Amino acid sequence: MTANTRYETQLNESYRELAEYYGTAIVPARVRKPQDKGFVERSVGFSTTWITAALRERKFFSFAEVREAVDERLEYVNTKPFQKRSGNRREAYLSEEKEFMLPLPKHRYEPSVWKQQTVGNDYLISDGLNKYSVPFDLIGDQVQIRLTKDLIEVYFKGSRMTSHKRLEKYSVQPVVKPEHMPTNHREYLNYNADEFKEWASTVGKSVEEVVKHFLTSGSVPEQGYKACVSLTKLGKRYGKKKLEAACERMLAFSSSPSIRTITTLLKNNKEPDKPTEKTDDSNKYGITRGAAYWRKVGGSK
Repeated sequence: MTANTRYETQLNESYRELAEYYGTAIVPARVRKPQDKGFVERSVGFSTTWITAALRERKFFSFAEVREAVDERLEYVNTKPFQKRSGNRREAYLSEEKEFMLPLPKHRYEPSVWKQQTVGNDYLISDGLNKYSVPFDLIGDQVQIRLTKDLIEVYFKGSRMTSHKRLEKYSVQPVVKPEHMPTNHREYLNYNADEFKEWASTVGKSVEEVVKHFLTSGSVPEQGYKACVSLTKLGKRYGKKKLEAACERMLAFSSSPSIRTITTLLKNNKEPDKPTEKTDDSNKYGITRGAAYWRKVGGSK
């Protein structure tokens, strides 16, 4: 019990789950009022006397031996005749109680552990060993985590938000579901080196060289994805022609291109977007008639 006041009873989550799984109603006794559960107390005392006390002098060398001995004593207790009425405990159960019993579930109850945790900016929660993702819009909220041997479930305000198969061993990488990620993070997962190379080939040789450098300068190609994405954004903003020219200038004075330098070159490029056409100033003062026109006019006269 987490609380048992005059107005309400609060069970811890694990105990409440156990009761719900087996269709049991929990009605706790009052504090320091053993008379509220007299039948239970007498049954415990009776079992202690006829089973535990009867076996206290025996020595056991395995749990199997203990279970076997307890089964024997339990059979004795259930078939021992009542003193003040006819029959025994087993007969009373079969005739008076069995018809009210609910069938047991097909699977045994699996104990669980509940804990609370605040979702961090990486939208991950931990089971104490590994990290698992939750929907990113839960960042900063407090969630309830239910842990079993094979499953981890996440609840928010009573609603189950997600679940993961629980890992048995430690993993460096967190378990992340793509649908839990923001759109820009999800897009990042779809990037691959071949797509960046294919895009660079449509721009020019210099851009191809720069992309190749980004993908090969780290331990793995993925380390260069961020730079490649930035390069594609520059291409959309300034156009492929200007990007190719900037990369060409970049490679002319450095074998280690960087996004910052390429961006600076693009910003400082003073070339107009479109070449201006030369205008003919010969007619800027109006219509001018040449000598051929006057000869033509004079001949007609």
